[in-house]
Amino acid sequence: MQLVIVESPAKAKTIEKYLGKDFKVLASYGHVRDLPPKDGSVRPDEDFAMDWELYRDKQSRFKEIADAAKKADRLVLATDPDREGEAISWHVRELLRNRKALPTKVDRVTFNAITKGAVTEAMKSPRELDQPLIDAYLARRALDYLYGFTLSPVLWRRLPGAKSAGRVQSVALRLVCEREREIEAFRPDEYWSVLAKLQHDGTAFDARLVRYDGKKLEKLTLGEEGSAMAARKAVEEGRFTVEEVETKPLKRNPAPPFTTSTLQQEAARKLGFSASHTMRLAQSLYEAGAITYMRTDGVQMDMSAIMAARDAIVERFSDDYRPEKPRFYSTKAKNAQEAHEAIRPTDFRKDRAGSGDEAKLYDLIFKRAMASQMATALLERTTVTLRDATGQHELRATGQVVKFPGYFAVYQEGRDDTDDDDEDEGLLPVLRKGDAPSKSAVEANQHFTQPPPRFSEASLVKRLEELGIGRPSTYASTIQTLRDRAYVRMEKNRFFAEESGRLLTAFLERFFPTYVAYEFTAGMEDELDEVSAGNEAWKTLLEAFWKDFKPKTEEVMEKKPSEVTEVLDEYLSDFLFPERADGKDPRFCPLCEQEGRDGGRLALRGGRYGAFVACANYPDCKYTRRFAQPGADGEDPADDGVMGEDPETGLPVERKSGRFGPYVQLGEGKEAKRASIPKDLDDFDLEWAIKLLNLPRIVGQHPETGKDIEAAIGRYGPYLRHDGKYGKLSNTREVFEVGMNRAVDILAQSANRGGGRAKAEPIKTLGEHPTSGGEMKVMPGRYGPYVTDGTTNATIPKDMKPEDVTEAQAIELIDARAAKGPAKKKRKAPAKKKAPAKKAAAKKAPAKKAAATKPAAKKKAAPKKTEAE
Repeated sequence: MQLVIVESPAKAKTIEKYLGKDFKVLASYGHVRDLPPKDGSVRPDEDFAMDWELYRDKQSRFKEIADAAKKADRLVLATDPDREGEAISWHVRELLRNRKALPTKVDRVTFNAITKGAVTEAMKSPRELDQPLIDAYLARRALDYLYGFTLSPVLWRRLPGAKSAGRVQSVALRLVCEREREIEAFRPDEYWSVLAKLQHDGTAFDARLVRYDGKKLEKLTLGEEGSAMAARKAVEEGRFTVEEVETKPLKRNPAPPFTTSTLQQEAARKLGFSASHTMRLAQSLYEAGAITYMRTDGVQMDMSAIMAARDAIVERFSDDYRPEKPRFYSTKAKNAQEAHEAIRPTDFRKDRAGSGDEAKLYDLIFKRAMASQMATALLERTTVTLRDATGQHELRATGQVVKFPGYFAVYQEGRDDTDDDDEDEGLLPVLRKGDAPSKSAVEANQHFTQPPPRFSEASLVKRLEELGIGRPSTYASTIQTLRDRAYVRMEKNRFFAEESGRLLTAFLERFFPTYVAYEFTAGMEDELDEVSAGNEAWKTLLEAFWKDFKPKTEEVMEKKPSEVTEVLDEYLSDFLFPERADGKDPRFCPLCEQEGRDGGRLALRGGRYGAFVACANYPDCKYTRRFAQPGADGEDPADDGVMGEDPETGLPVERKSGRFGPYVQLGEGKEAKRASIPKDLDDFDLEWAIKLLNLPRIVGQHPETGKDIEAAIGRYGPYLRHDGKYGKLSNTREVFEVGMNRAVDILAQSANRGGGRAKAEPIKTLGEHPTSGGEMKVMPGRYGPYVTDGTTNATIPKDMKPEDVTEAQAIELIDARAAKGPAKKKRKAPAKKKAPAKKAAAKKAPAKKAAATKPAAKKKAAPKKTEAE
């Protein structure tokens, strides 16, 4: 029997169909082991010795693999054709060797597509494990471990509230924060454009003023309304005739087929998919045999695929759409090193695969791959120059015509808003020198220069790739980590830097500038590529890194927290204390200003739960402003106060700031009503405050039970409740707007999904557990909040608020609970409690039957108890 190991059960199921009865295919379910999340898993002082630990949730699965391996004559390691796939194969081999279950013959095979031809052909060409690729994996894993486990404790002790840092993650975060600073520092410039609305032979077109008073107009030349109106008047009064008509042919060639990076970018632009969602869909399509391997830097296609694409082009269009020779592409991305193909369909005769979002992504991949082998698009651009009689003023009109669509018939690459905009490319009438088009209107339009746009997922991935930071296969997880740790947030598909992200970035830029430098991180990727090519020893790379990194962390640890905060206060001064409209000192305390106190200056301070802004007049002045803490929203507590009166009770409705954010209060003491202010209410006022304080709202009576349906806002957001069953609402406004029909529908859908009671929402979502790989969440429980990685549940201590649990604390709690092993069931406790009751009953019961029966039972039970003890 031959045992084949792949990563996923879907892949195993597909491959087993292609192989004969002599083969057994099992899945490892991804990585089988990793470095334990504790100090000492990588030991630099022992020549970078590394300890590995089998994932707890993989123990039973790997036992199945080991049992099968003992019966096998040959082990075939058929994991993915990249560095991670090579690493998984290495781990499986080493674990089997340690268990003395390794077959005599061990082979490694790779295939770029899960098709019968690709799999059977790969089985004929086995090879040994690629040691340089394994070394590159070991170096990368050790680097990430040493970076995170050495730097994160520094953050916890010197930057309270910070969660963690990562070698690539922190640099990606720096990009987002730098863009935020650029936007804040940007000062818009006013400029004007003059546009003439012209008409010739019944065709209207626009012409832009490009020369005025004999001088060429640059973008900002017309910088104010007066000069713009003078230019407009000159155009209105002038008679413009055509002086030049220039026609140029243009050619547009198709883009190459997708790589991992370009697929993520285009899926974000055209389909609105996140990088992680795109990769999940691509994984499913790959495992179903629909596309080639989806983690790649390569842009080339196999020759047989190129010929299949060319045949499909003729079949769908005509021979004119197929170029004379096949197109070949080369990778331009920095650090490109993957050897396999671009992402393409495995069969160009199939233009559809999957359903829903999978089908949309397949359609994108199919069209991009086919277009890459199609004919050039032929266009014609016409530029018309018009001058007035004085020759001092000049208008220009441009137009573009597609003469032959070529690959445009299938696909055009998306564009980022960072790309330069082309001039107007509308159709133009046929114009000749001397023609004088008529003017219907002349416009002078005001514009302002725009700041650089915030990153979208597509543009951030593109920028990371341009800088050579990270690997395309890691971009999705890197971006997701930034979001999970609340360092960034997404609004309208754009990244906004959160305060916690800015604080962490400022700390790293100030105290660890080398390790968040783009050149350093990209240079590290270059060295890792040298390792994978066999040109550099992986431990040499680690030695060079550790030699400088360890002393730097020790140096920062010696600093007092107050020293760190003082440096960050100065470093973040412009952001923390922006210029005031009244010209006063931005650091002047608003409460001291209101109450007439002198010397109230604001500064950044560090506390148990993170950074905050406080007044120098403390304790006389209690002004504080949270910064980079849970619940921090940048609102000024000085704005808190009485919002108005409740019309029913006449009591004041007060707005206040608490540790977990702003809230409203009606009344005082134990009888007071309180309600948190949701973040999705931009126009919050007294009316909204009263609505929140009066919750829950009765929507009506359920038509089947006659019981009330309530709408309210709970710990995990807005919801509906009816007869002990729950349904989730999408936003705060829906609590007050949802009607009976919609409410009944939501409750019914919730019951179908969760068997009645809605599944509890997590209190807080953290990153992946470093050992199990499961996502860590803080959850509400029947007996109190707990933290889980999907495998192990650990109760949160009573003195620890669930909202404040950090990633490090979660790991510690989970690992401590797992170390204790499964909970033991105490079955004898009930028997001990019942024994005294039986004695009492025997004494009180005069009935002969009871007296005769119970002592007999007691006599039998006593020896058993004694034996058990």
